[in-house]
Amino acid sequence: MLRNILLSLSRKSLWQACQPRHYCISTDALSGVKVLDLTRVLAGPYCTQILGDLGADIVKIERLKVGDDTRSWGPPFVGNTSCYFMSINRNKRSVCVNLKSPEGKQIIQELAKQSDVLVENYLPGKMEDYGLGYEDLKKINPQLIYCSITGYGSTGPYATRPGYDVIASSMGGLIYVTGPEDGPPCKTGVALTDLATGLYAHGAIMAALLQRQKTGLGQLISTNLLSTQIACLVNLGANYLLAGQEAKRWGTAHESIVPYQAFATSNGYVTVSGANDRQFRELCARIGRPELSVDSKYLTNALRVQNRKELLNEIAKNLSKKTNAEWIEIFRGANFSYGPINSLSEVFSDPQVVHNKMVQEIDHPSAGPLKLIGPPVTFSGSGNRIRLPPPELGQHTESVLRDRLGYSVSEIHQLRDGGVIS
Repeated sequence: MLRNILLSLSRKSLWQACQPRHYCISTDALSGVKVLDLTRVLAGPYCTQILGDLGADIVKIERLKVGDDTRSWGPPFVGNTSCYFMSINRNKRSVCVNLKSPEGKQIIQELAKQSDVLVENYLPGKMEDYGLGYEDLKKINPQLIYCSITGYGSTGPYATRPGYDVIASSMGGLIYVTGPEDGPPCKTGVALTDLATGLYAHGAIMAALLQRQKTGLGQLISTNLLSTQIACLVNLGANYLLAGQEAKRWGTAHESIVPYQAFATSNGYVTVSGANDRQFRELCARIGRPELSVDSKYLTNALRVQNRKELLNEIAKNLSKKTNAEWIEIFRGANFSYGPINSLSEVFSDPQVVHNKMVQEIDHPSAGPLKLIGPPVTFSGSGNRIRLPPPELGQHTESVLRDRLGYSVSEIHQLRDGGVIS
């Protein structure tokens, strides 16, 4: 038995050694970079999707039969898969592996040995329990960049708590400053703390890849939702730390700039910004109230902040008299910023959104044509695009084991029958 295992491992090692190790020539910036994705829900999958858009080869490890939690987070669904999952898992291949089994652990080790990056968001200590922590995998692949995403940090009093966006954004101050001025705190419409954590993780991985070019070595990256949210407090955090000023809710308004908020029109809402004196003067002229800009109470932004309530009431009276479309036409060509508060149907029909090609289509093997939000960044000399549709659960298990690791058909069937893969 032991002899057969050793022979099998030797054959796989020989097969791997014969594979080309150089990166492919491609217009995609991360072409040839192999990412092992052991994340689920939002922050981690969002991070790896960005890497996949840039050309990285993403292998997503999922639980047998269940997969990523978000596969079932619906309705709405497309086929048997939620739209939520579809939004953050393109450009990936799905492999279902039982990490608790010795054979499953070996598969992850073999994939990690030939990967450039591993991203995981298990509770602290769980990957070490599986024998798949950074120190474990560093021994077999010193070049591996290992990114760990947690809720609150890998150590400390909250380390073992489950971490979700709404909790981290509550504890990190975002929900405290979100909502109407005299109303209760509100959750943001999308999970901004998760998304920001994914962006921070993606940037850290890119930096670590550059560092590896200098040192030849990988490293451990640790990031968490709570710390990300604290970093995203930006000016509000500085106001407290430097001036002792506690934050409060302002609705759509800005604590330090007036006017800078949404106003009701006759059929909706429009957001305008008079961020400096010149812009304020032009705004007053365009809404038919030029006298406001020369009123001694509003001559500077500091005075406008001081007298905000009276000024905003005057602006609101005028803006309520016309429709969104009428105001947008009146504001056309203005030097101040303005825009309607759009529903999603209005967002995706907006001429600038259409021009920016933010919606892209790709065929899914069972759901048919999918419309997905594309990458928001373009490059003049490299690709950033949707290449693969979000995968079906376990769609690529056999092909990855066969083509990347050199497993035979009989070995794959044996692992499937043993409940190691699906």
